[in-house]
Amino acid sequence: MSTKIISFEVVHGRNDPEIIEECHRIRKEVFHIEQKFPLDTEFDEVEHVAMHFLVRVTEEDSTTGERVTKGVGTIRGTAPDVYPAINRYKLSRLAVEADYRQHKLGRLLVNSLHNWVLLDAAATNRPAEVECHAQIPVIPFYEKFGFVPEGERFDEDGAPHQNMVARLKFPVPVQHMVAKVGTGLLDANANANGSD
Repeated sequence: MSTKIISFEVVHGRNDPEIIEECHRIRKEVFHIEQKFPLDTEFDEVEHVAMHFLVRVTEEDSTTGERVTKGVGTIRGTAPDVYPAINRYKLSRLAVEADYRQHKLGRLLVNSLHNWVLLDAAATNRPAEVECHAQIPVIPFYEKFGFVPEGERFDEDGAPHQNMVARLKFPVPVQHMVAKVGTGLLDANANANGSD
């Protein structure tokens, strides 16, 4: 069966069973099956309070014309009050299925999470600082988004990681962004082709 990609879209939700189920499936496939991380460390106590982002692809069968939409990438964000010890937003669980990595969906997901952070930070009057625990081979990927290493490298679930922090800048006017909080579908869809 030959298919062509019609579109990508990013949706997000908190406590949305359909979105979370798809995000969990992708994370299990990438982190547990592909990268061999233990499954018991993949899902934790913040799943129900985190903001889950899901990138969906719509593909068309070139023979039948049938279209199918499915989740192929995910990222998770938490607000500063979820991890009070770090008092920052946290980016975690970025995963894209192997067959779709050439489409720059990781970039689309990080930009979507950053948009959410900027909206939430503006609405709650908090600094737009994001922390992530990067696996060592992907440090250059996060540096493209303004993340800088903080502290020493450490072991997390048997793999070396580096804590990284990005301090996001608010665009002008912020009032435009605040009006979009909670809409469920971010402007990142316009950037689905991965171009900046």
